[in-house]
Amino acid sequence: MKVRGWISILKTAVLLFCVLPCSAFCQDPQPVTFLPQWTPQAQFAGYYVAIKKGFYQRRGIDLHLLAGGPDSPPADMLLRRKTDFTTMFLSDAIKLRSKGADLVNVAQIGQKSGFILVARKSSGIFSPKDLNGKRVSLWSDFQIQPLAFFRKYQVQVTIIPQTYTINLFLQGGVDAACAMWYNEYHTLLNSGMNADELTTFFFDQHGLNFPEDGMYCLSETLKKDDRICRNVVGASLEGWQYAFDHQVEAIDIVLTYAREANVGTNRVHQRWMLDRIRDISMISGRNTPMGTLSPDDFKTVASELKSGGMIDDIPNFSEFYAPCLDDSR
Repeated sequence: MKVRGWISILKTAVLLFCVLPCSAFCQDPQPVTFLPQWTPQAQFAGYYVAIKKGFYQRRGIDLHLLAGGPDSPPADMLLRRKTDFTTMFLSDAIKLRSKGADLVNVAQIGQKSGFILVARKSSGIFSPKDLNGKRVSLWSDFQIQPLAFFRKYQVQVTIIPQTYTINLFLQGGVDAACAMWYNEYHTLLNSGMNADELTTFFFDQHGLNFPEDGMYCLSETLKKDDRICRNVVGASLEGWQYAFDHQVEAIDIVLTYAREANVGTNRVHQRWMLDRIRDISMISGRNTPMGTLSPDDFKTVASELKSGGMIDDIPNFSEFYAPCLDDSR
């Protein structure tokens, strides 16, 4: 064959390599399961966006999203190997690790606590001391922060069980209630209450910062192939950045997932939630980028868990936190 013929074949091969998708030359995407800890909402927008925009696929991950909610407890699903990755509150993960669960934090999404106490000013509550003798509703699973808050200010309250709604507070059954800044607090505003009628206690402003949502897997998953963990985390963080930068598109994606799961919500509430998740995940002036777990925050949470009798021993930070972050970020 003449040289000209070989050159023509070579050009054709190069052209095919450039135009065909990577899957034609690369290995098949790695199947991975991922469980958000609750039903579809903007609290998990970054993961939904990363799926829809193909960020996981581009990194060689075929991510299958599992349905979160009360029927799929994240810790149980992870430890029973029903999911490869899940999201979980830092305090819950520390408690599990201290009891021998071999899970690891591969990325800390939230950098600041979104957990607050909200009270009516009409109940005479303006400062922590004013809570003394009041009726306060608390979630059974998230009491360590408010109880530490009460101990710090030496107040005695009557604790009333709080359900998934904020209705008891709205009906005047309690003087104060727990809420998430990105969720229940906005529900109160949408229910007709004005912000200036309320006193809010942000725990992070009282030395009790408990960062919440982080990404977790089992140690064995990380040891088996840390590249999978890095690709899952990298795509997730890319999804979060895109969601914060393209909020209208991100909310459209969240609402699609919510409709598919028959979750009642609306665009205004989900926009509020995404704004607040950005506020607690990307904190200006703090040298802790999203994805990073601060040793000081870990120590604060673990110490309060131990003081409250929730754990006997504080886990080793270097064994608990195994960051799978892209070094080029």
